[in-house]
Amino acid sequence: MRGMDDDFSYFDANASEPVRASALAAMADVAAVVGNPSSVHRAGRRARAILESAREEVAAAFGGRAENCIFTSGGTEANVLAIAGLGGGRRLLAGATEHDAVRAAVPAGAVIPVDGNGVARLDVLDRLLAEDGGGRPALVCLMLANNEVGTIQPVAEAARVCRARGALLHVDAVQAAGRIPVDLAALGADSIAISGHKFGGPKGAGALLLSGDVVRTLPPMMAGGGQEQGRRGGTPALPAIAAMAAAAAEAVRDMTAGDGVPARWRDAIDDAARAGGAIVCGGGGPRLPNTTMLALPGRRAETQLIALDLAGFCVSAGSACSSGKVARSHVLAAMGLGALAGEAIRVSLPWTTRTEDVARFIAAYAAMAARLPARVSVPENVGTEEVRA
Repeated sequence: MRGMDDDFSYFDANASEPVRASALAAMADVAAVVGNPSSVHRAGRRARAILESAREEVAAAFGGRAENCIFTSGGTEANVLAIAGLGGGRRLLAGATEHDAVRAAVPAGAVIPVDGNGVARLDVLDRLLAEDGGGRPALVCLMLANNEVGTIQPVAEAARVCRARGALLHVDAVQAAGRIPVDLAALGADSIAISGHKFGGPKGAGALLLSGDVVRTLPPMMAGGGQEQGRRGGTPALPAIAAMAAAAAEAVRDMTAGDGVPARWRDAIDDAARAGGAIVCGGGGPRLPNTTMLALPGRRAETQLIALDLAGFCVSAGSACSSGKVARSHVLAAMGLGALAGEAIRVSLPWTTRTEDVARFIAAYAAMAARLPARVSVPENVGTEEVRA
C-alpha cells in the first residue's frame, strides 16, 4: 500500500482495515444528501430511506433482523451498550482474553480462563454459571475472534451452555466480521457487536445486533432523542453508516467467494517465523485466516516493531486501543506465555494484501530475527504452541 510520502506494506488490519472503494463511494454520495433522517419532509424521508436501507444490509450481512439492529459509533460503544443494558441486575462473566473495552465494562466480573491456544474453557464457564449467584441470572461476554492472536472461540457451544443455565450471551464480533462467517442466529447469541472499520468501512460507525428475545429489554444508553428506537439519542452519522453497509456487503461477498488464500499466506509467515526461532502464539488452535502473533524470545516487541517499520512494514504489538503504547499483552499472559507477552508482534493481513507483500515480509522478518540479539534464554516450559492452561 502506498503512503502519502513512502511505500510501505500495511499489515495491521486488526487495528483498522484500509477503506474499500465501495465504502468511499457510498460515503461521498450520502454526504451530499440534504436532510435529517428524523425529519418528516421530503429531504428527511430520503435520508431516512438511506438509513433504513443500510440497516437492512448490515443486518443481512451478519444474520440479524433490521428492526433489531442499533447503529453506534463503533465496536466499543456497541459492547458497552450491550453490557450496560443487558447486564443490569445480572452476574457478569467475561473471557480472560476479551478486548479492553469489554474488560473495562465488567471490572468485577468472573473470569473465564483460556487454554494455551487462547480457547475459552467451557467446562469452567459451566461451573461458574452453576454456582449460587444469589438468585441472579448471568450475562456472559465472549468474543468470537481474538484481536491479538486471532483465536476463534466456540461461541455456539458457549451459547448452549448459557441457555442451559439461564444466562444471556453477548459476543464481541468486531474482529470476526468480514473475515469468517458471522451469523447472530446461527451462533445462538443474544447480541453481537461489530465495527465498520474492521472490514473496510470508515471509522466512526458500528452496530449492535440483538436477538428478538432481548431487544425489548435493552434500556437507552444516551437519552435525549428518539433515534435508534430511543436507545441511542443523536443524529446518526449517515455517510459513515451507509459506507459501513457497503463495506459489509463487499466483505461478505469476498469471504464467500474466497479460496483460502489469506490462511495460506498466514501459514507461510508462520513457517518462516518458526524457522527464525519464533513461537506462533495460539498456533495450535483455530484462528482468523489473516492473523498471527509471533513471539521472538529475548527480543522486546517494541524493538521488533521499529525494525520492521524501518524495513517498510506496519505491524503491531497487539490491540491498538492503548493510546499508542506498546504494553504487555494480557491475552498472552492469560494463555500462560509468561515473558513472551512482551516479546510478541501481531501480523494481521488486510484485504489489500498481495503475494509479493507477503514474500517481502518473510524476508524482512528473517533478517530481523537473525540480526536482533536475544536478551535472555528461552524458559524451559515455553517453546511450542501448546502451552497448558
